[in-house]
Amino acid sequence: MPARPSSLPLIAALVTVLLWASAFVVIRDVGAVLSPGPLALLRLAIAAVALTGVRLLPHRGPVRVRPSRRTLLLIGAYGVAWFGLYNIGINATERHLDAGTTALIVNVAPVLVAVLAALLLGEGFPPALRIGLPVAFAGVAVIAVATSSGRSDGIGVLLAVGCAVSYAVGVLLQKIVLRTVDAVTATWLGCVVGAITCLPFAGQLVGELAVAPPSAVAEVAYLALGPTALAFTTWAYALARTSAGTLSASTYVVPALTVLLSAVVLGEVPPPVALAGGALCLVGVAVTRVPLRRRREPRPAATRKPVPVSRSEGSPS
Repeated sequence: MPARPSSLPLIAALVTVLLWASAFVVIRDVGAVLSPGPLALLRLAIAAVALTGVRLLPHRGPVRVRPSRRTLLLIGAYGVAWFGLYNIGINATERHLDAGTTALIVNVAPVLVAVLAALLLGEGFPPALRIGLPVAFAGVAVIAVATSSGRSDGIGVLLAVGCAVSYAVGVLLQKIVLRTVDAVTATWLGCVVGAITCLPFAGQLVGELAVAPPSAVAEVAYLALGPTALAFTTWAYALARTSAGTLSASTYVVPALTVLLSAVVLGEVPPPVALAGGALCLVGVAVTRVPLRRRREPRPAATRKPVPVSRSEGSPS
């Protein structure tokens, strides 16, 4: 049976979460071959080419209006911040921290998104979000403490925090753009701007590709087509139909999945406390997805019909 329209944003968010979690693991592996800037450039260039092909497909529906100058400026801003600088920062971070720890720190971004969305977009703090966010954040904190080791250094932590800020700003800017631009176009233009941002690393990329094994190129192709072209499009689709704060809270699942994938693929086994923190993350996400019922307020006394009482029942005369 086809999925109900109301469930499509949730399915799109699930696809995004799974692909983004895998990206942390792949970046950790291929980062030993390609430097942060060249890796980001190759990833974004392949994604931009793929999405350009999608945009050239014949349209079956009505053609959307061209973005205004203000919309293009917003696209340029999140293209630089989220697609360009964020990708370079993540690649650099994972040269200092393991994939799981990086995902844990970066995923403080949903807290920033929720707060900024409430202040700037007027989305407010619904009861489920107020309860679920602290629970999920507590889970992130537990995993962060449990997975920290002597190899973790201050530079990596600062880079990860910077990525979280870029992520939060990018989500809010894209949320505004998606009011007038479809998900594919928003992702396509973001990748194009991000690739342009990384062009200063073109010469370094050519040199590193000359000695890179085919497996590394294949991993970058996966990052481009899966966690970038597809995942950012499904994210934009869900973001256009969900509040920025609630959707960003769903990415708290990413650290738990990343830690699990790191254990299986890279042999980075988290301690039991980290697994408990991952479960707490999932609980927090589940809470944010469930709408809480409002308490029924009693009707005003004036609206209640008076009950007639006979004198024989002892009423005052």
